[in-house]
Amino acid sequence: MNREQQYEHGLKVLQQVDGAAGQKVVDSLADISPELGHQVVSWAFGEMYARPELAPRDRQLVTLGMLTALGGCEPQLDVHINAALNVGLTPVEITEALLHASVYCGMPRALNATFVAKNVFNQRGLLPVDNATT
Repeated sequence: MNREQQYEHGLKVLQQVDGAAGQKVVDSLADISPELGHQVVSWAFGEMYARPELAPRDRQLVTLGMLTALGGCEPQLDVHINAALNVGLTPVEITEALLHASVYCGMPRALNATFVAKNVFNQRGLLPVDNATT
């Protein structure tokens, strides 16, 4: 594929996974680094997210874990928690993944990620989350 075809392919994947939130990120780069926006679409989504070896929901679980581990990625977590919902993960699965991350990433990072999830779930009318254990 040429550069433009790769971008168009990536844009389709971005729209399927991230929807309007992903496009908003790309648009926000237009006046500062349009090439970074192009790479997000072409490379991250057109090549990496489009790979068939992992299902989109599995990619999002991995992404949520990594963003939680990195810390300081709350804006990206917002986008990817929305994406996780878009590709079929439930709020219970997302909160369980973030709870599990507390073991490996620490409580502060897991708390920060969980509060981002709470905000996303609230915006989407998905609260309260019923993940009580028996």
